[in-house]
Amino acid sequence: MLNKQFLLVYALALWLPLGGAHAAPLTIEITEGVPGALPIAVVPFGVEGQGAPPEDIGAIVAADLKRSGRFAPLAEQDLLARPHEGREVNFRDWRVLGVEGLAVGKVRATGAGQYTVQFQLFNVFQATQLAGYTIPATSAELRRTAHRISDIIYEKLTGEPGAFNTRIAYVTAAGKAPAQTYSLQVADADGHNPQPILNSRQPLLSPAWSPDDTRLAYVSFENKRAQIYIQEIATGKRELIASYPGLNSAPAWSPDGTRLALTLSKDGNPEIYVLSLAAKTLQRLTSNLAIDTEPVWSPDGSALVFTSDRGGRPQLYRMSVNGGDASRITFAGDYNARGVFSPDGKQLAMVHGTGGQYRIALMELKTGALRVLSDRTLDESPSFAPNGAMIIYATNENNRGTLAAVSVDGRVHNRLVLQEGDVREAVWSPFSRRIMLQPDPKP
Repeated sequence: MLNKQFLLVYALALWLPLGGAHAAPLTIEITEGVPGALPIAVVPFGVEGQGAPPEDIGAIVAADLKRSGRFAPLAEQDLLARPHEGREVNFRDWRVLGVEGLAVGKVRATGAGQYTVQFQLFNVFQATQLAGYTIPATSAELRRTAHRISDIIYEKLTGEPGAFNTRIAYVTAAGKAPAQTYSLQVADADGHNPQPILNSRQPLLSPAWSPDDTRLAYVSFENKRAQIYIQEIATGKRELIASYPGLNSAPAWSPDGTRLALTLSKDGNPEIYVLSLAAKTLQRLTSNLAIDTEPVWSPDGSALVFTSDRGGRPQLYRMSVNGGDASRITFAGDYNARGVFSPDGKQLAMVHGTGGQYRIALMELKTGALRVLSDRTLDESPSFAPNGAMIIYATNENNRGTLAAVSVDGRVHNRLVLQEGDVREAVWSPFSRRIMLQPDPKP
């Protein structure tokens, strides 16, 4: 049964056991894909001008598409030809291979550390161009440019937005007790380009992205007690938001970015509050002898879902952001916690426990139907990709904290691991503020 020690035990459980961790890329392994994924060819991009670019655009795009589970890129050694623009494409060659989509392109150096990336996407069987862009990029922007190309291809071929050009935030730990160091890091969605946002000798918990993708709220114990900060990612500037007596935890941004829902025990019991970031005023929403925690906003901003043991065991409850009665929404299993809405608001991912096993499950809010998606015994902290196609979560493997991702249909499974140490509490960013691209004229 959940009791008054729940929040402390929960926080500590995230960091047992601990190993060393570094600002190294997360390695992604596809552990299970989708049979019948769409055959596609991504030809290695040509290079023009002085000096090879520091990133292999074609390889990044192919890896992105493969990781989604929706595509089966042709192996490089199986390519019959290596065109770099549409006029070089012989569609009959690619039809022989059964390829439905074909991406070609080239990178041209235009100056010191300056490039233009040109790419085209074709429907092989119809011999038509689906997309074509020329994108300027610096050396540092080439990897992000590749992810933008992956997003365009994904959307053109599936009709849904891609989420490759997004980021994940997560917490790592290094060393052994009592000298652990903790790091809040941000990386590309494929685990590359990790950047430390904050390093601390004390635990860091519950990172949460602002809706505009520029700030993180998180819990820090650096002053020997739980406090909530908001930090700008680009500048490092941060602000202490909640330092009330007792517990300050579980920050969650409102969809418009003007408020935080959080858990405070300043009045004696952990309850759900909403904090106005501009006025710094608090509104208390729950009043119950149980522990109420882990609030999350519905995408339309009208309701909160939170975890409570008011029924004897941890379950999820829903209430209006204006207060009032809370209604229980989960009933299957012994334990349901850490709820998170899908971007369209139709589903709720959660940690679902039964028989001592804790897995990631997905519930249809309209019907209440629940499906278990993960297959280990200690899975936690689910977070949706902004396109709703994948869920990233924390798990444990060989006594190490690792990350994993699963598609919402349960068919695609990825594993994200550091070479050493533990990584926990990953959260997927919203869509980045996109720069509108002007497509090239079709040939």
